Amino acid sequence: MEILKQKVKELESMKSYPETIYFKGNPDLLLRTKVAIVGSRRASQYSLQVTYRLARALAKAGVVVVSGAAMGVDASAHRGAGAKSTIAVLPCGIDLKYPAVNADLIEEIGEKGLLLSQFIPGFKATPWSFVTRNEVVVALSKVLVVTDAALESGSMRSVEFAKEMGKKIYVLPHRLGESEGTNMLLKSGDAEAIYDIEEFAQIFTDGPLLPRECDPFMEFCKKQPTYEEALERFSQELFEAELEGKIVVKSGRVFPIYD
Repeated sequence: MEILKQKVKELESMKSYPETIYFKGNPDLLLRTKVAIVGSRRASQYSLQVTYRLARALAKAGVVVVSGAAMGVDASAHRGAGAKSTIAVLPCGIDLKYPAVNADLIEEIGEKGLLLSQFIPGFKATPWSFVTRNEVVVALSKVLVVTDAALESGSMRSVEFAKEMGKKIYVLPHRLGESEGTNMLLKSGDAEAIYDIEEFAQIFTDGPLLPRECDPFMEFCKKQPTYEEALERFSQELFEAELEGKIVVKSGRVFPIYD
């Protein structure tokens, strides 16, 4: 845990620049293009899967994904980007792992990516610290992406910050009656929908996307292993592939949906 010595230019768009910013990890990520991805803690499986794919495509394009380390959309965004290409802004002291369910994820980001907090060590999250955390997430980023949100939610407060800072807002398309916050943003014209993930990621890079590396897990799944075999050999990859919708489990066996 250290304290940032130099000012972060993007944070000057906040109402009040943080007095102190604690960090753990790689501060060089602050120098790269950053995109914020936020959303509901109780997001639909569709939202979680697309969030993961979106974050992965952005990281592949050289973009750093910024989020708040919460359950649901935040966790999917961090995991999709991979720890080396993500910044987690915490609503608590940087020495705390909150929420506890994401403790391993937060630990990995602190080792390979970047954790940020403006709160003193030992500070426990409060309702107002979540709001402050959200302002930092938005301020750091070039644009804001909301993948799933209710009308009255912290994600919609992030939208207000983005409007105040003049940042562009993007959302995922949803069915009627789902994610009413993002549907309202589309209706009002305050946000644009992302219909093509690769096309959206291309906005932030001048060159072609990096080629996909061979995935040992997906190669393994081509053999249609049992779920237990896949769990034993690739437990983390199995979880991520299920979340992303890359595999399907039928009759106790794992089948790849796409390479």
